[in-house]
Amino acid sequence: MQRIQLSANDADFVEEQLKSGLYEGADDVVAAGLKLLREREEAELRQFIQEGLDDVEAGRVMHFEESGDLTAYVIAMGEAQDEATTPGNDKDGFARSSRSL
Repeated sequence: MQRIQLSANDADFVEEQLKSGLYEGADDVVAAGLKLLREREEAELRQFIQEGLDDVEAGRVMHFEESGDLTAYVIAMGEAQDEATTPGNDKDGFARSSRSL
Protein backbone atom coordinates (compact mmCIF):
# COMPACT_ATOMS: atom_id res chain seq x y z
CA MET A 1 0.00 0.00 0.00
CA GLN A 2 1.09 3.53 -0.71
CA ARG A 3 2.12 5.75 2.20
CA ILE A 4 0.39 9.08 2.65
CA GLN A 5 1.56 12.21 4.41
CA LEU A 6 -0.89 13.97 6.70
CA SER A 7 -0.81 17.50 7.99
CA ALA A 8 -0.19 17.81 11.72
CA ASN A 9 -3.87 18.66 12.21
CA ASP A 10 -5.02 15.58 10.29
CA ALA A 11 -2.51 13.34 12.07
CA ASP A 12 -3.83 14.61 15.42
CA PHE A 13 -7.38 13.83 14.30
CA VAL A 14 -6.37 10.29 13.32
CA GLU A 15 -4.75 9.84 16.73
CA GLU A 16 -7.93 11.07 18.45
CA GLN A 17 -9.98 8.57 16.48
CA LEU A 18 -7.62 5.75 17.41
CA LYS A 19 -7.74 6.73 21.09
CA SER A 20 -11.55 6.66 20.97
CA GLY A 21 -11.31 2.94 20.32
CA LEU A 22 -13.59 3.06 17.30
CA TYR A 23 -10.77 2.15 14.93
CA GLU A 24 -8.01 -0.43 15.15
CA GLY A 25 -5.51 1.44 12.99
CA ALA A 26 -4.87 4.54 10.91
CA ASP A 27 -5.83 2.59 7.78
CA ASP A 28 -9.31 2.08 9.26
CA VAL A 29 -9.68 5.83 9.92
CA VAL A 30 -8.65 6.64 6.35
CA ALA A 31 -10.98 3.96 4.97
CA ALA A 32 -13.89 5.43 6.95
CA GLY A 33 -13.12 8.89 5.58
CA LEU A 34 -12.95 7.59 2.01
CA LYS A 35 -16.25 5.77 2.50
CA LEU A 36 -17.90 9.03 3.59
CA LEU A 37 -16.40 10.85 0.61
CA ARG A 38 -17.73 8.19 -1.79
CA GLU A 39 -21.17 8.33 -0.18
CA ARG A 40 -21.26 12.14 -0.44
CA GLU A 41 -20.24 12.07 -4.11
CA GLU A 42 -22.81 9.36 -4.89
CA ALA A 43 -25.53 11.34 -3.10
CA GLU A 44 -24.61 14.44 -5.10
CA LEU A 45 -24.73 12.45 -8.33
CA ARG A 46 -28.13 11.00 -7.40
CA GLN A 47 -29.36 14.54 -6.70
CA PHE A 48 -28.19 15.75 -10.13
CA ILE A 49 -29.85 12.79 -11.81
CA GLN A 50 -33.10 13.48 -9.96
CA GLU A 51 -32.98 17.15 -10.96
CA GLY A 52 -32.59 16.09 -14.58
CA LEU A 53 -35.49 13.66 -14.34
CA ASP A 54 -37.62 16.34 -12.69
CA ASP A 55 -36.77 18.76 -15.51
CA VAL A 56 -37.77 16.21 -18.14
CA GLU A 57 -41.01 15.44 -16.32
CA ALA A 58 -41.82 19.16 -16.08
CA GLY A 59 -41.09 19.68 -19.77
CA ARG A 60 -37.95 21.75 -19.19
CA VAL A 61 -36.07 20.26 -22.13
CA MET A 62 -34.65 21.48 -25.40
CA HIS A 63 -34.74 19.68 -28.72
CA PHE A 64 -32.05 19.99 -31.37
CA GLU A 65 -32.41 18.66 -34.90
CA GLU A 66 -28.68 18.08 -35.41
CA SER A 67 -25.65 17.81 -33.17
CA GLY A 68 -24.27 20.97 -34.77
CA ASP A 69 -27.28 22.87 -33.44
CA LEU A 70 -26.47 21.77 -29.91
CA THR A 71 -22.82 22.71 -30.39
CA ALA A 72 -23.75 26.17 -31.66
CA TYR A 73 -26.12 26.67 -28.73
CA VAL A 74 -23.48 25.69 -26.16
CA ILE A 75 -20.87 27.95 -27.76
CA ALA A 76 -23.30 30.88 -27.84
CA MET A 77 -24.14 30.34 -24.17
CA GLY A 78 -20.43 30.29 -23.28
CA GLU A 79 -19.79 33.47 -25.22
CA ALA A 80 -22.75 35.19 -23.58
CA GLN A 81 -21.51 34.17 -20.14
CA ASP A 82 -17.98 35.38 -20.93
CA GLU A 83 -19.34 38.76 -22.00
CA ALA A 84 -21.49 39.03 -18.90
CA THR A 85 -18.62 38.21 -16.55
CA THR A 86 -15.84 40.25 -18.16
CA PRO A 87 -15.94 43.59 -16.35
CA GLY A 88 -15.16 46.70 -18.35
CA ASN A 89 -15.80 45.20 -21.78
CA ASP A 90 -18.41 46.23 -24.27
CA LYS A 91 -20.70 43.79 -26.09
CA ASP A 92 -17.95 43.02 -28.63
CA GLY A 93 -15.41 42.24 -25.91
CA PHE A 94 -13.41 45.45 -26.27
CA ALA A 95 -12.25 47.28 -23.17
CA ARG A 96 -14.41 50.27 -22.32
CA SER A 97 -12.84 53.48 -21.21
CA SER A 98 -13.95 54.94 -17.92
CA ARG A 99 -13.57 58.42 -19.40
CA SER A 100 -16.43 60.01 -21.22
CA LEU A 101 -15.74 61.12 -24.79
